[in-house]
Parts: sequence; structure tokens; C-alpha cells
Amino acid sequence: MHAAFANPSKDEIRALLKRVRTIAVVGLSASPGRASHGVARALQGFGYRIIPVNPALAEVLGEKAYPNLRELPEPVDLVDVFRESSHVAGIVEDCIALKLPALWLQDGVVDEAAALRGRDAGLTVVMDRCIYRDYAQLM
Repeated sequence: MHAAFANPSKDEIRALLKRVRTIAVVGLSASPGRASHGVARALQGFGYRIIPVNPALAEVLGEKAYPNLRELPEPVDLVDVFRESSHVAGIVEDCIALKLPALWLQDGVVDEAAALRGRDAGLTVVMDRCIYRDYAQLM
């Protein structure tokens, strides 16, 4: 039996945000009114490179979009997820298969079993938190 999932400490989250350069944003919307769009635009403003992951888009926020993580042309430092919780298990499997170092599940995106599986495979996993809010508070 695994221990319950717990997010990294604030210091660990701050260290993660400092070492990350490239962020795949899964579920990034082209609609400026959607949280994913506003957060991704803010991340660009903070100096991160974002790579949109959305099979319905060709590009957004000046970056070419990719249909899924397995089709990204380069490794990323962090996968930031704006999808329903039911999609998390598959995203975690992709992250493990691609040996990606870190996964961030935004507010309301919760799959404790998948988060534990990712953490057990060596990923840094943050769940049910907003990367924009944490960046604003911690950096």
C-alpha cells in the first residue's frame, strides 16, 4: 500500500519552477477566455517556452501545436495539464515512456493513483495547483 499522494514542498516547487525552461501545455485552448490560454500566455511572459499539445490546433500563442506528447519534436522540462482528470492516467503513461522529468496537474485535475504512479517512476508531480499562482507567490 502506497502512502497517500502529497505535493512537493513550496521550496521544491520553487526549485522546479527555477530549473524548468520548456513546458508542454496539454489541453491548451486557442480561446483567450480559457484558463489554459491565460496561464500559458503568462508563462511565456515569465520567460518559459511553451509547446501547445492539442490535436485540434495547428498553432497557438505563436507556437506550433502537437497532437500528443509522443509527437513532440524535443524533450520538455515540464508537462502542464489542462484536461479532465479522466485523461491523466494516459498522460502519466506518456510522461513515463518519454522519461519526462515533471508533471503539473492544474487546479481541479486530480488522479491520485496516476500521480503516485508517476512519482514512483521518478517524475516530480504537482497535483491540483495552479502553476501561474504558484509562480506569482514563490518566485
